Amino acid sequence: MSNEEWFPLIDETGTVIGKATRRECHNGSRLLHPVVHLHILNPNGDLYLQKRSKNKDIQPGKWDTAVGGHVDYGETTEEALAREVREELGVTQFIAHEALSYIFDSDREREMVHAFYTIYNGEITIDPIEIEAGRYWSFSEIHQHIGQGVFTPNFEQEFLRIEPLLMQAIASVNG
Repeated sequence: MSNEEWFPLIDETGTVIGKATRRECHNGSRLLHPVVHLHILNPNGDLYLQKRSKNKDIQPGKWDTAVGGHVDYGETTEEALAREVREELGVTQFIAHEALSYIFDSDREREMVHAFYTIYNGEITIDPIEIEAGRYWSFSEIHQHIGQGVFTPNFEQEFLRIEPLLMQAIASVNG
């Protein structure tokens, strides 16, 4: 039981109101719990995506946000983001900018997503257990594949919401 993952349970304002195991959060109970996402842009304006491992319990084999992970019980959003980026991509030096927070609902779970972005041009070393592959996609290439079953539904929804902000960030860097 010591290796059980515990997530904070939160209300719709993000206040911690309890805790539950990963299994309890993903069994259809739809207990609201926080997650972090990081969108990684290169200076050319391409977006790095990861292809989820076929062993994942949710959306295996689909392309998704560069980094996505749960906030552990007792951990801050920023600590969770740094840990997930290090674990999944081997990246330790990056500047995260807050993009948006929203509640994602599916038939299996309910998450408060804290989405961040960064502009990064360094080395990425994927965790082969978590991630099957990773690469940069142009925005037009992403648009061509939306609705085709290539991406996770969560990524598609989030990308369409965050795209204007990402385009602004790239414009300011290359301005």
